[in-house]
Amino acid sequence: MDADLYDEFGNYIGPELESDDEEEEEEEERMEVNDGRDYDDEDRDEENENSMAVVLHEDKRYYPSAVEVFGPEVETIVQEEDTQALSVPLVAPVKKKKFQLKEQELPETVYNMEFLADMMDTPDLIRNVALVGHLHHGKTTLIDCLIRQTHPRFQDLKDEKNLRYTDTLFTESERGVSIKATPVTLVLPDVKQKSFLMNLFDTPGHVNFSDEVTAAMRLCDGVVIFVDAAEGVMLNTERLIKHALQEKMAITLCINKIDRLMLELKLPPADAYYKIKHIVDEVSGLISLYTDPENPLTISPLVGNVCFASTQYAVCFTLHSFASLYAQSYPSVNPKEFARRLWGDMYFNPKTRKFSKKPPHGSAQRSFVEFILEPLYKLFAQVVGDVDTTLPGVLDELGIRLTKEEMKINIRPLLRLVCGRFLQDFSGFVEMCVQHIPSPVANAANKVNSVYTGPTDTPLAEDMIACDPNGTLMVHSTKMYPTDECTFFQVLARVMSGTLHAGQEVRILGENYTLTDEEDSRILTVGRLWIYEARYKVELNRVPAGNWVLIEGIDQPIVKTSTITDINTREDVYIFKPLKFNTQSVIKIAVEPGNPSELPKMLEGLRKVNKSYPLLGTKVEESGEHVVLGTGELYLDCVMHDLRNMYSEIDIKVADPVVVFCETVVETSSLKCFAETPNKRNKITMIAEPLEKGLAEDIENQVVNINWNKKRIGEFFQSKYDWDLLAARSIWAFGPDTTGPNILVDDTLPSEVDKALLGSVKDSIVQGFQWGTREGPLCEEPIRNVKFKILDAVVASEPLHRGGGQIIPTARRVAYSAFLMATPRLMEPYLFVEVQAPADCVSAVYTVLAKRRGHVTQDAPVPGSPLYTIKAFIPAIDSFGFETDLRTHTQGQAFCLSVFHHWQIVPGDPLDKSILIRPLEPQPATHLAREFMIKTRRRKGLSEDVSINKFFDDPMLLELARQDVLLNYPM
Repeated sequence: MDADLYDEFGNYIGPELESDDEEEEEEEERMEVNDGRDYDDEDRDEENENSMAVVLHEDKRYYPSAVEVFGPEVETIVQEEDTQALSVPLVAPVKKKKFQLKEQELPETVYNMEFLADMMDTPDLIRNVALVGHLHHGKTTLIDCLIRQTHPRFQDLKDEKNLRYTDTLFTESERGVSIKATPVTLVLPDVKQKSFLMNLFDTPGHVNFSDEVTAAMRLCDGVVIFVDAAEGVMLNTERLIKHALQEKMAITLCINKIDRLMLELKLPPADAYYKIKHIVDEVSGLISLYTDPENPLTISPLVGNVCFASTQYAVCFTLHSFASLYAQSYPSVNPKEFARRLWGDMYFNPKTRKFSKKPPHGSAQRSFVEFILEPLYKLFAQVVGDVDTTLPGVLDELGIRLTKEEMKINIRPLLRLVCGRFLQDFSGFVEMCVQHIPSPVANAANKVNSVYTGPTDTPLAEDMIACDPNGTLMVHSTKMYPTDECTFFQVLARVMSGTLHAGQEVRILGENYTLTDEEDSRILTVGRLWIYEARYKVELNRVPAGNWVLIEGIDQPIVKTSTITDINTREDVYIFKPLKFNTQSVIKIAVEPGNPSELPKMLEGLRKVNKSYPLLGTKVEESGEHVVLGTGELYLDCVMHDLRNMYSEIDIKVADPVVVFCETVVETSSLKCFAETPNKRNKITMIAEPLEKGLAEDIENQVVNINWNKKRIGEFFQSKYDWDLLAARSIWAFGPDTTGPNILVDDTLPSEVDKALLGSVKDSIVQGFQWGTREGPLCEEPIRNVKFKILDAVVASEPLHRGGGQIIPTARRVAYSAFLMATPRLMEPYLFVEVQAPADCVSAVYTVLAKRRGHVTQDAPVPGSPLYTIKAFIPAIDSFGFETDLRTHTQGQAFCLSVFHHWQIVPGDPLDKSILIRPLEPQPATHLAREFMIKTRRRKGLSEDVSINKFFDDPMLLELARQDVLLNYPM
């Protein structure tokens, strides 16, 4: 700026500037030059790049153009003062997010990566296996053992630190618990040293994260159930066995942590056998409880589908793999025949050198104890007790060589080293999976029947059943993993048929896609493809059928699961079924950004976190609050951590947690309720009544399906619930959605109602019923366990007068009025709680439960241990802080897990206006329903009370008054 043009006070004293009029004329001339069109910045950049850009100051002074000073394509902006806050750096540092372990380069492995990739073309040698079980029963540690076996870098056993290879998130290592299901692909040998491609899914054991297990199971052909030898079958073990059978998975069992029987519980070998046998019998009992009696599944060490492990000390064997160890020292032993005699009531007679079912003498040990447990006990005792004196001699006898440095290491790593050298590798585990879990080819027909929604007799389905790598491309995705900077997701999927290529154009079908509504579909280009190895990835250019693959670049349209197919497919493509979970999201929290202007960032974060957790639900209430639904406190805590730190990076405020309620009825409607459409041309009459016990659960678990033909539905309801055949065949819908726990029945008679006209408005009435059951009249929570019967209907003959706009809201209104006339009640979710505690803490557990409306159903000692197991039910709304309370009362000795179990009616009448709810005062039990309803309505921004007038027409109100007079003032 030229100093001669201004005086000492900053006033302009230079030559006179042109007037505004002249400026306007000049501007007009410039516009004429530009074809008479007003150009915006982008147009000017594109079409007039080299024109003189003139920057006009606020007080109309001209400065030299940007082009003259800085060259073309430069825009200059002159501002009076700096608008950037002092707290913001001029050059912001590059943010490096650190939520998971840094991805490694391809490490050294005992096999060649090309060999691994080549094995993907032979699906007979592939096994897709999920490792599932209760919390801390050793799934992640087993993966660690397999990683040590195949990755030399991790074989340094002097390192006392736990590896936890598949816990890649920092939150997982900080909490010491797996949160995400993580896949690993390894080439592993069986007992005969034949290599197999093992796709292993390490899943969380905490019951809150069972949705991750469901997503993992969908991609697998079988599961290995892990059971802690000391703790036995626990809450989540039982649930996972049931879930695996529902998903039609092959089941094998791994009894882990057998070292605890020796080192912690100090059981004699004979008692350890009984403890192990008890676990096998308990798992077998659970499996027989949930399987078809005509097609029983046998779980037994003799069959070969049970292995024994101590993953902390690198021990894992089956009867056959242990017998093979003997065969190495005694070549005359047939390992297969020997293994058959190593379980059950089998005894070895050293005099005759034969096995018998009767003990040869009083102190004889069973063969399992004599040939397996006693050698292990002796080995453990030598390492733990007499390291310096007798251990070297024992090791020489076993042919185990240790260096002087290795002999000096700590007891735990030394024990792991000795056991690893004695039992060699994990070939027993691999053999169990290979023999008892089918390959993708062998299981393809079963998989397609259970997860594909389309017909199985089409060429497309036949390609999947054949697991044909040259067939039509069909890929099923169930999980997504965020990239390091958390901006995109990589999609984990299983190729069901065909071959997926990098850079290929594919069609992605979402969960809402149908042949009639194709809106939920997109065409995108696949980016890179990888095999996911938890801490590193192996890039490929193609993946054939039967394999798992991590896909880049297609995450944008996918929310939970998807179906990916070729864009050139001519025939009809149906989607794979959405995931069916074994629990429900019943706990919810409302979230809002600390700074209201950051709402878009929070919404983007919610979209991403919704993709990351399979069972997470997000919705916006009528009042505008954003609600997040999860399975439990730990689950929502992890969700909020991810939302705040990984996906939105803003301050988010959270309301106190509440629970999802349901609305139901306990009697039949006291009178026939009717409603007229706004044009007075149509009238619908309905009543509501409770459903039979167990029917709502059958609908939700898809034991009965609305898409069955009328004959099949009729037979189901007639045989199981004793319905009238005509009523059973007149079922119009389940609601809300197709698996909702309410039923709409057409109970009209052809003599009274024109069935053709009624049929013409069926879709509209069903829509009104679906809308009504999704948000009930008490506090806009879902309706449950109610049967709505249409008793009468007057329908206009002209199509113009019976459109959806007339019928849908009327059907909803009449459903509400029938509901309110049938003694409505609120339902709340109850959690099943399992507490493990020492005997002296049991009374404290009872005390804590009693304070929270909980009640104990069972308490019993855990066989072979000093602990007690207490099983109880507790209302979800009273469960917040229960775990902390329990630990406080038991000095941290009690450990509990809770999971949603059932719905139960809240005591009291929610519509009893005589109950006064005073703030900050605990209500007696009979007032709870009223309190819950009013507080839920307040939270949602609804009026304080339910107004019957809102749902009743004037004629209906007159009818009500008439009934009231007849009832209270009889003639």
